[in-house]
Amino acid sequence: MTTTAAPTTAHDEVVTHAPAQDVTLPGGAGTMALITLDNGLDHTRPSTFGPQGLAELSQTVAEARRRAEAGEIQAVGITGKPFVFAVGADLSGVPHVTSRDEAREIARAGHAAFAAVMDLPVPTFAFVNGAAMGGGVEIALACDYRTISAGVPAIALPEVFLGLVPGWGGCYLLPRLVGPEAALRVVVENPLSQNRMLSGPQAAKLGMADTLFAPVDFLEDSIRWAASVLRGETTVERAPVSEDEGVWAAACDAARALADAKTSRTSPAPYRAIDLVQAARTAGRDEAFAAEDEALSDLVMGDELRAGLYAFDLVQKRAKRPAGAPDKALARPVGKVGIVGAGLMASQLAMLVIRSLKVPVVMTDLDQDRVDKGVGYVHAEIEKSLAKGKISQDKANQLRGLVTGSTSKDGFADADLVIEAVFEEISVKKQVWAEVEAVVRPECVLASNTSSLSITEMAADLEHPERVVGFHFFNPVAVMPLLEIIPGERTDDATLATAFAAGKGLKKTCILVGDSPSFITNRLLGRFMGEFSRVVDEGTPVEVAERGVAGLAPMPPFVLLGLVGPPIALHNSETLHRALGDRFYVSPNLQTMVEMKKPGYYLWQDGKPVADPELLAAQVAPEQPVELTVEQVRERVLGVIAEEVRLMLDEGVAQAPMDIDLAMITGAGFQFWNGGITPLLDREGVSERVTGQRFLAPGVASVPA
Repeated sequence: MTTTAAPTTAHDEVVTHAPAQDVTLPGGAGTMALITLDNGLDHTRPSTFGPQGLAELSQTVAEARRRAEAGEIQAVGITGKPFVFAVGADLSGVPHVTSRDEAREIARAGHAAFAAVMDLPVPTFAFVNGAAMGGGVEIALACDYRTISAGVPAIALPEVFLGLVPGWGGCYLLPRLVGPEAALRVVVENPLSQNRMLSGPQAAKLGMADTLFAPVDFLEDSIRWAASVLRGETTVERAPVSEDEGVWAAACDAARALADAKTSRTSPAPYRAIDLVQAARTAGRDEAFAAEDEALSDLVMGDELRAGLYAFDLVQKRAKRPAGAPDKALARPVGKVGIVGAGLMASQLAMLVIRSLKVPVVMTDLDQDRVDKGVGYVHAEIEKSLAKGKISQDKANQLRGLVTGSTSKDGFADADLVIEAVFEEISVKKQVWAEVEAVVRPECVLASNTSSLSITEMAADLEHPERVVGFHFFNPVAVMPLLEIIPGERTDDATLATAFAAGKGLKKTCILVGDSPSFITNRLLGRFMGEFSRVVDEGTPVEVAERGVAGLAPMPPFVLLGLVGPPIALHNSETLHRALGDRFYVSPNLQTMVEMKKPGYYLWQDGKPVADPELLAAQVAPEQPVELTVEQVRERVLGVIAEEVRLMLDEGVAQAPMDIDLAMITGAGFQFWNGGITPLLDREGVSERVTGQRFLAPGVASVPA
C-alpha cells in the first residue's frame, strides 16, 4: 500500500487537515516545516485520523520529504489546533467494516503515514500542545523529539479500554522509548483501570516527552528548544532501555496477571497488546508494524471492539439526548437551590451546584454544628481548587459567596429547586418534604436523592405531588457521571423537564427511570452482588467466585462492597428483598459484617486486599457446601443478571437495553469492551438461554453477520 492510499470504507469523515507552514528557526538553525493537525472545528470536536485525513497527512509529509532532500527545510514539526494535539483514529467507520481485509487496510494506512514521518531525512519534532490519545500519541512517538505542555489534561493509549490495541506503532515505539514496564502501564494497566489518563507532567516524567513547557508560550518555547537541539546546544538525554530478556518477560508476566484479574481473559485485547510489547524487544520496525496490522485486523473483526464502540456511542450520543425526556422548552429556570442535609453527600451536591450551575445554594440541617461542617466542607474544596491553580482568587471568593447554611428552611422560600439528601427512610423523607412544602413556592421542584425509595409514595401526602421527582446521584458526586431521574405517578412534564435541564447543567448523564425499587443501577448491582454473595455463602471460595465474574465490574465484588460500604449494601439488598422477593438474596454474612462494624470483607496490606480474619472466623458455614467452578459461577451470575434485565425492560423501569447499558457504564463502571452488560449477555448466549431472545439485534454491538 502506498502512503497516499486510504481504506475504501465509506462514512462521513470529519477530515483532519495537515497544512504546513515555514517557520524561520532562531539562531540560524534554518527553516522548519510546521504541520498543524486541524479538523477546522473547536476543541469540542478533537482531531482524529480517518482515511482522507491520513491521505492528506501523507501528501504533506511527502512534500516535506521533497523539500528536505532539496535543502529547503532543516526540520519538520507537528502540532495541533488549540487545546488538542490529536486523539487517534476515526473509529466511526469501523461499524461499516465487514471483512478482515478491510480491517487490515485501515491498519496499514496508519502505519504507512506514520512511517513516512519516521523516514524523513531531517529531524522531526512533536509539539504536544493539548490532549493526545491513540494515534495522536503514536504520531508523536514517530517523531525524533517531543515537547509537551504542562497544561495538557490527557495523554493516553486507551485502545484496550475499547477492545483494541495501539496499532499504529504504539506497542512497538513506546516500550523502546520508556521500557516495557512503563509502556505496559500506559498500554494495559491504565486502560483497564477505568481508562486512566496521564497529565502532561506525568507523561514527561514517564519519559514520553523530552521536555515540558508552560502552556502560555508553549509553541514559541518549543520552537526555540528545537532550534537549540538543531544547533547542537541542547543534548537530549534519555534513560537507557534494558535489553535484558528477563526484564521484559517479568514486565509482561505482571501485565498478564493484571489483565487476568481485570478481565479473566474475557477480552483478547490486553493479551494481544502484551504480546506485541514483548516482541518489540527484538523485532524490527517493519516486522513489528506487520504484527500490529494482524492484531488490529483480528480485533476490528471481533465483537469486543464492536461492543466497545457501542458503549462509546452511548456515552457520546445517547447520553446527550436522554430517551423519554420531555420537551426542554417546558423546563423552568433554576436561579437558586436549596439542599436539605449537610452531610457528606449533601455537601458534595452543594459543591457541584455552585461549580456547575453557578447559583446560590442554601444548606440546612438539624443543628448549627452540622450546618457549619457542611458549609466548611464546601469552603475546603474551594480552597483545594485555589491551591492547585484550578481557579483564581476572585473565582474562589465568588464560589464561597454562593453557599450559605441555616438550621431553618425559611431560606428555601425563593428557591427554584430543593434537593434532599437525608437518611434513606421513607418516613423521614415524607416529613422533610412536608416541611419544605410549607415554605417553598408551588412551582418549586422537589428532588429526592433517594437510592431506592418510591417517589410516588414519597409525594403521596403533599399538596403538590406533581412537582416531586427522584434525583439519584452516585458517590462520589463530583466523579460519577450518572444521574437517574425518576418521575412519580403524578410528576408533571414541567417538573421532569426542569430536572433534566438541571441535570444537564450539572454535566451529568441523565437517564429516565421508572419508579421502582432501587431503580436501574442499584437494582442490577443488587442482583449481581446478591447472587455473588449467595454463591460464596453456599461454599464456593471467594477467589474462585471472583475469577468467575472478573471483567464485569471495575473491581471484584467484595472490593466494591468496601467502597460502597456494608451498611448501604445491606440496606439496598434488604429493600430489594422486601419489594421483589427471594431472588434478591440477603447474605447473613453481610449482616454479620455490619453488626461487627467492619468496613468490608478485606483488610488492605501494602495496597493489596487480604480477607479479614475476624470476619472469616465469624462467617456462617454452609451445612452442605456447594463449590462451583469458575465457569459455573460465571454462568449462574450472568444468568440472573439476564433475568433481571428482561424483567426491568418488561416492567418499563428502563426505556431500552441501551439505557441499562449506559446506566451500568456511567453509574457502576461496567466495562466498555462488554458494551455495559447486554452485549456481553448476547455474545455469550446467556440472553437466549435465560430469556429466549437477544437484547440487541445482531450487528448493533457485534460484528454484522
